[in-house]
Amino acid sequence: MRALRSLFACALLAFYSAAWADFSGSVVGVIDGDTIDVLVENRPVRVRLAQIDAPERTQAFGTRSRQALSAMVFRQAVTVAEAGPDRYGRTLGTVFVAGVSVNAAMIDQGMAWAYRQYVTDRSLIQLEAQARAARRGLWVDPAPVEPWLFRRTK
Repeated sequence: MRALRSLFACALLAFYSAAWADFSGSVVGVIDGDTIDVLVENRPVRVRLAQIDAPERTQAFGTRSRQALSAMVFRQAVTVAEAGPDRYGRTLGTVFVAGVSVNAAMIDQGMAWAYRQYVTDRSLIQLEAQARAARRGLWVDPAPVEPWLFRRTK
């Protein structure tokens, strides 16, 4: 029985690791400060940047956040380290341009929060603290509202 459980666990692990694969493509759309469309094999894949949350479009710094992301990725070749789907069917992932994490760069520039509910990379919280201390980006606002709280009011 123990061997059967072990075999099942290995098969399950192989299935999940094969289901989530890194992919590359060109960014053809920037939806907001944490969502992009990547063209993969002639079809767009909507990617939600994992572990970060950017201001909503109608929120303070929402437009600037989208512009910052666009400046980094639009029409650029990117690699996405996929982390599975989100509840809306988008692909969650860490996006890289020339080996640099765009997710981390958005936080470092003060254009997004480390999404506390989903963060697994603790260095993102440290990047946010540094951006906050330096008053970069949205941190110039004396009382910025986290996007997850802003969405609750809408």
